[in-house]
Amino acid sequence: VEGIEEVNKILARRDELSNLEKVIVWNSTGVESLMEAHDWLVPFERVLQTPVDRTAIEARVAAVDPMSTAIIVYTSGTTGPPKGAMISHDNIMTVMKDQDEAFAINEDDVGLSFLPMAHVAERILAFYGRINTGMGTYFASSIAKVLEEVVEVKPTIFGSVPRIFEKAYAKIMSTVEQAPPTRQRIFRWAERVGREAVQLWQGGKPIPFGLKLKYRLADRLVFSKLRAVFGGRVRYFITGAAPIAPEILEFFWAAGFPIYEMYGMTESTVITHANVPGQVKLGSVGRALSIVEDRIADDGEILVRGKCVFQGYYKNPQATAETVVDGWLYTGDVGKKDDDGCVHILDRKKHIIITAGGKNLTPANIENEIKASDPMISQAHAHGDKRKYLVALVTIGAGEAVDWARQEGKIDGATADEHIKALTENPLGRSKELQALLVKVSNDANIQRRIVASVKKANQTLSRVETIKKVYVLDREFSVEDDELTPTLKLKRKNVEAKFQQTFDQLYDDEAFGLVVVSA
Repeated sequence: VEGIEEVNKILARRDELSNLEKVIVWNSTGVESLMEAHDWLVPFERVLQTPVDRTAIEARVAAVDPMSTAIIVYTSGTTGPPKGAMISHDNIMTVMKDQDEAFAINEDDVGLSFLPMAHVAERILAFYGRINTGMGTYFASSIAKVLEEVVEVKPTIFGSVPRIFEKAYAKIMSTVEQAPPTRQRIFRWAERVGREAVQLWQGGKPIPFGLKLKYRLADRLVFSKLRAVFGGRVRYFITGAAPIAPEILEFFWAAGFPIYEMYGMTESTVITHANVPGQVKLGSVGRALSIVEDRIADDGEILVRGKCVFQGYYKNPQATAETVVDGWLYTGDVGKKDDDGCVHILDRKKHIIITAGGKNLTPANIENEIKASDPMISQAHAHGDKRKYLVALVTIGAGEAVDWARQEGKIDGATADEHIKALTENPLGRSKELQALLVKVSNDANIQRRIVASVKKANQTLSRVETIKKVYVLDREFSVEDDELTPTLKLKRKNVEAKFQQTFDQLYDDEAFGLVVVSA
């Protein structure tokens, strides 16, 4: 443990910990008197001075069964209570070997760690990956300081959850909207050039010489400045855990941000599919890695089999038997495989909306289009199970609300700067004053008209049955504290459905409630 605060937590419950023999204390400042009183408190410095018994170490290594459980990682709980996934030494080493083959990571690479160690990607790909490859790592002082410290660290590898990239995209677009007209025109021109180049590349077509020249100019004027925000030397941006809207992915690749989408889950020891250098198909999670077989079941569920499949759920044989059948891991995700063997994730099987007309719809796709339609929209939740049509909840981003309120003269510059400073220091924090502003902005008639127009824009990219007919703008964002988001900012759909059931019912039952996007 580290420091007096953690030591005191153990002291408070020492009587309950009969099997605890020693506690090693790192940073023992202020703990000296306690260590004198309790010989089971051992300073880290004393451990370092202990002679190394090589014979004992070798014997212990030899005694490890590769198939035994190395760690237990709890699932995120997006579809129900978290379960403890038992992951073996062999699971971990299998993934390490495959990571080596997919990405040429070495001792010269540098990463910035900020996800919680309880997250399976941070624990295995990042923590064990660092040990395996020898790459250097900086630990962010806090999540709030990541964007500030990334410039200082200048990482070459940057892994993150999709929500971080969505927020970055929204911030870029919001900033452009407030820029002088000339700068807006330059940015939009550069964006068109970049997207055209990416579309040709993805279509397997050569990029004309003239477009290459335009891209070089666009890169010098716009894209290089965006990359500087992440330190300017990232080789790989790696993301997973949820789909990203293709429009957002295309933009980042256009700007020179090589974002490699991957797929996997805790039960598959993080990763089973990946886009890798030289094999990238935007909108997909790539092909199955060499460590797994994959197939799509008749109902669309993705199944995987291989040495990366976990050992089972801790003290939960029933859940294990339901999840692994004849060696096949039933992922709970619905997807499809294209002619190139790339897998496209549609949604969680339990999240599928089945309308009153019997149509199966994937809410994640709908929600991504809504979020991509307007930087003002931070979160969206589509609803319509057993209903004749779909409705949605949307939330307004706090930073975007502040920027808009400043631009419209709703708040003065000093107040806006205070809010932005607070959000920079704690992106998830909401003071009473900021929350009051969110309420005001969310209920503003101009904002509500804008949201309707944006959802109409999103509807144009969707099939008729997927279109959102009514929308309700919440006066706050979904949060981890209210148990609506996981620690990695994924939506807890069951919780949102239960909490806002009355709101959903009213959207259908009361014609005057909510905002009409398209007549039902």
